[in-house]
Order: sequence, then C-alpha cells, then structure tokens
Amino acid sequence: MTDVNTLGKVAVLMGGTSAEREVSLMSGAGVLQALRSLGVDAHPFDPADRSLQALKDEGFARCFIALHGRHGEDGCVQGALEMMGIPYTGSGVMASAIAMDKVMTKRLWLAEGLPTPRHVWLAPGQQDADAIAALPAQLGLPLVVKAPREGSSIGVTKVTDAAKLHAAVAESLRFDPDVLGEEFIQGDELTCPVMGEGADARALPVIRIVPPEAGYDYQHKYFTDDVRYLCPSGLPEAEEREIQRIVLAAYRSLGCRGWGRADLMVRASDRKPFLLEINTSPGMTSHSLVPMSARAAGIDYPQLCLRVLASARLDSARPAPIQPA
Repeated sequence: MTDVNTLGKVAVLMGGTSAEREVSLMSGAGVLQALRSLGVDAHPFDPADRSLQALKDEGFARCFIALHGRHGEDGCVQGALEMMGIPYTGSGVMASAIAMDKVMTKRLWLAEGLPTPRHVWLAPGQQDADAIAALPAQLGLPLVVKAPREGSSIGVTKVTDAAKLHAAVAESLRFDPDVLGEEFIQGDELTCPVMGEGADARALPVIRIVPPEAGYDYQHKYFTDDVRYLCPSGLPEAEEREIQRIVLAAYRSLGCRGWGRADLMVRASDRKPFLLEINTSPGMTSHSLVPMSARAAGIDYPQLCLRVLASARLDSARPAPIQPA
C-alpha cells in the first residue's frame, strides 16, 4: 500500500497543445478527482496555459502525465521533467519518443521478430501521385492510411477504393508531414494494458473491441456508447495468454515503464495477432480501456491512478553537480 503522504505535491498534467487536447482534459479531470479522493495533494496543470518551469518554482514533487499526443506523450515533456529533476509517470524520454512514432516502432518490432502489419512509409518528398497510387499493389485493398505520430484514430482512414487514396493521404497530412500506409488486417480488434517495468511488467486482461458498422473512430472512442467492449474478451485462454506474451515483449522491447497499452488485430483467417501501436500515456476517460481492464483484474479507478502515480520516476538518478576546479 502507498502512503499518500509520501507522494508530496502532485501535478496532473492535462490539456496541452496536441490534437488530443480535448481527450487529455477529460483524462486529467478523472485522474485528478481520483487522486484527491484518496487524499493526494493533487493539482491540475495545463502546459498550454503555464510554463513548465512553474512546476519547479511551485515545489511539485512529481507529475502524473495525463497528456496525450505531441508534446505530452512523445518525450518532450519527459525531457523537460528530466532536466528539472521532477519524477513523472509512464515511459522515459527515448521509449516515449519511439512509441509515439509508428514507423520507428514498427522498425524496432520487426528487428525483434514481433508481428506487425506490412507498411509503407511515405516521407516528405516521396508523396507524389505515383507513390500514392502504388500503395494498393504493395499492401492490397483495403488498406489503412495513418498520420504516424498521432493517436486516438486522428488522421486515420480505412481505404477500400483506390480512387479515395489521395483524399486519405491529404487527411493524414493535416496532422503529420509523413504518411504511413498499412496493410489492413481483417479480424478481431483487441487492446491489452501493461503495468510495471522490465521483468516485473505484467499484462492486464485483454479487451475485445466490437465497433459499429461505421468503425472505431475518434467520435466512437470517446463520445458515443455504440462500441461494445468485451472484458473478459471471450477469446480462448491460450490465445489470450499468447496475446499477453506478445504485448509484454513489445512493451519491453521499446523500454516502456510504468504503464501502457498495446493495440492489436487478430487475423480472422488464421488467428495470427498483429501489433499496431503502443500508447505510453493511455486515456483515462469514462470510455477508456485501461481502467476497464484494471477493473477486471480487481483494481478500481482510484487505486489504478495511485499505482501509476507511485511508479513515477526519472530515467536515471540525477548526477551530482560538477564542482569548479
């Protein structure tokens, strides 16, 4: 059990400047209320409104990062907190930066022999009409076009007709200068949270996501009740264990810590799982999936928030200051 009196003054970082600001504000509000209900001296802090230097000036002892997307989940805030010596929740600078970039994540997973859908990366200067038109020949149809450094399905389009490829790429480019084309995996959509670090990391129960006909987009993720979430997943026990094993391997390979959540597809034809991405600052809204999985494991929302907060740390111990000669 964590003694809340040892945690000190806590900032819940929420809001920020990314395309996921609205979701982050909802996550942060939930975390703030939960921590306060347990007696934690927690305060809201929006980096869009205040300089991060205020965290040090006002004596915050640690931060719960409830930011999502750019400048909050990509190593930027983590680096600033490292410089100030303020422990924070979730993964460190390098793991956060890699996990936020779906192309870099795939490269690392493929090097580790972990399954992820086939993909094509279109960097700036490689997005001409011919390169876009070649995607179906490389990946098949349907395929998925993604903004590689966004979350919450922002900038994501499932393309079933090659004539709509250019519009999908244009939508992706609204959010990212790079474009990721990805093979579409037909089958079950799953997510699996992880808590802990290294050999001590543990996978929580798998959630099976059953979206409406329109798909699992930003609106359905956060603002409707049209999506069905199955936890227990209803998968065969051996299949769930295998998915948890792959998720743990994916989490550890990126050097993630504290907590995270991996999204996967299981191909219907042969039940092979494919890793899509890892979220290193998962949502904590009323529709979010980590609290749902934790609840199935016997961890309620306030205790989940407290466990994550208690795991806050820096990448490494701060070195002693250099003494003048």
